[in-house]
Amino acid sequence: MLPGLIIRSSSIHAAGCYTMRAIKNGARVCEYDGPRLTKEAADDLYQDRMVTYLFGYGDKDMVIDGFGTGMFVNHSCSPNCETIEEDGHIYVNAIRDIAAGEELLYEYNLYDSDDDSQDCYCGSKNCRGTMFSDLELKRRRKLAKTAEKAVKK
Repeated sequence: MLPGLIIRSSSIHAAGCYTMRAIKNGARVCEYDGPRLTKEAADDLYQDRMVTYLFGYGDKDMVIDGFGTGMFVNHSCSPNCETIEEDGHIYVNAIRDIAAGEELLYEYNLYDSDDDSQDCYCGSKNCRGTMFSDLELKRRRKLAKTAEKAVKK
């Protein structure tokens, strides 16, 4: 992984991960690492906590309980990084050249949350207002329509 990453205050959310040197498009920045748990075990472990750093991978029944640099990469609707899954590992890779001093950001594409909303505060001009994935938003709209039809009956 790249040296020269630092964790400091972020205008987006609490702490963020910043680069102290330029990063080229396509470079592997860091790994999202930590203990591997089933989603069920993680739900039990974190049922009374407001904040988690869980990252779904594989068939989505497994999560990584974030620990380390990767857990500080914040969400943005205008990201400069993306996550790549390779052999059960999640890597954060640059999707454009990133200047020294920039905060590293990727789209979280959240899914299967117990929360009704996962508001986004990234502040980008392309902000969608949510950290949910497009697929999750579509699933939720479909569920809402189904529930609405059931109420009308």
